[in-house]
Amino acid sequence: MSDRETPTRTLGEDQWGRALGIEILEVTNALVRAALEAGPQHHQPYGILHGGVYASIVEAAASVGAGRLALSRGDAGVVGVSNHTDFLRSHSRGRLDIEARPLHAGRRQHLWEVWIRRAADQQLVSRGQVRFQVLDVLPSDREGASIREPSGAA
Repeated sequence: MSDRETPTRTLGEDQWGRALGIEILEVTNALVRAALEAGPQHHQPYGILHGGVYASIVEAAASVGAGRLALSRGDAGVVGVSNHTDFLRSHSRGRLDIEARPLHAGRRQHLWEVWIRRAADQQLVSRGQVRFQVLDVLPSDREGASIREPSGAA
């Protein structure tokens, strides 16, 4: 499968990314480009972007790339097992440019790095990385995948 072909199975919709306003612009097996128009809905009490927004951007962009790459290889998908996000500069309003690339794309694990820059001056405001486990079967496809109560629960 070429880098720009669409896998037979597709990624599900990222509802959290949609709620934040992340716009996916380009996806290949080696690159995800996205954008976010930051505003007051993303602020913490001091009027700057909440750190959880940056961590969510990192997770979303890396997940799209790693998931697409896994699907192109015939795997069921990926699940994140670690997200490390650094906050480098504050940002309040305006477009953020997002770029994600794989640092490692092995058979069982992927590691993707994400850079978030202010569009106005291309200053790096945050960077992060997400490690993924490559799945043979999605949790929702496993036999008896319904939510179960823990043992001993009333």
